[in-house]
Amino acid sequence: MLTRRVFLAGAAAAGLRAESEPRYRVGITTNTRGGWEKDVFLSFREAHEAGYSYVESFSDYFGDYLDRPHDLLQRTGAIGVRFETISNGGRMETHFEDPAKHEKIIEQHMHLVSFIKRLGCDHLKINTGPRRPGGTTGQDLKNMAVVFNLLGQRISGEGLKFGVHAHMWTQFENRREIDSVLGSTDPRHVWFVLDTGHITMAGIDPVELTRALGHRIIEFHLKDTQPEYRGGAKQRRERNDAMKDPIFFELGKGGVDFPAIKAHLDQIGWRGWLTVELDSSPYRPPKESARISKHYIESVLGIPL
Repeated sequence: MLTRRVFLAGAAAAGLRAESEPRYRVGITTNTRGGWEKDVFLSFREAHEAGYSYVESFSDYFGDYLDRPHDLLQRTGAIGVRFETISNGGRMETHFEDPAKHEKIIEQHMHLVSFIKRLGCDHLKINTGPRRPGGTTGQDLKNMAVVFNLLGQRISGEGLKFGVHAHMWTQFENRREIDSVLGSTDPRHVWFVLDTGHITMAGIDPVELTRALGHRIIEFHLKDTQPEYRGGAKQRRERNDAMKDPIFFELGKGGVDFPAIKAHLDQIGWRGWLTVELDSSPYRPPKESARISKHYIESVLGIPL
């Protein structure tokens, strides 16, 4: 039986571990088109060679390992990387706006939570389903909030956090949708993943959104945009060909004011994940793009990897 003394001792130890972690934990998403998208273990090796110790990936890459996480940990350990998290997607149900799909959504996502918990991850980050031509309705947002609350409560019970990622061209994209969902969900169980590139191209200033959401954010996806989009693009971009017409770039391009974001995070004592991400690398190998962003994080933001 778990006594109160043992429970409190365990909680204190967990708290000490959390405090001993660096305030900013840096990882990288490695499905970059241009060389990393087809071989996940190659991407992990090259990310490690570029200086990263934590990787974020997607569930579709690990179908062969879902029932044997120990084997996956052995393989990634040999490479020298650890998992930050593994996102949903692919064959998983992601139509969160459809109440008829909620039971299946919860079942599949809790199975993923069980898997990533055994990999040592501390949160689940999710994307929502593809955006319909008519966009996301008010009822859609209410339905999404319902299932996010249910999922968040279940995931909290497993000792992990649950973060929803706003992403262009999905059901959860713009400021109206962000405000609606976060205003209708329990902040103890439903958190936010702020993607600096997608937020900018959705017409939102990522600096202002960082200030508005503060500790509701558990993870940033760090990507840059063209300088003319600083403060939020004036016109929404339709889905682009990421290899022929990229809109996201390595850190330092000038479209996102990363020093201002970090200054606010320093001010409020924020702790969490900073995840370098680049959808495509058409001009150089992904490993070189990863090194450019690493250099920016260390030399401009002053955050060691």
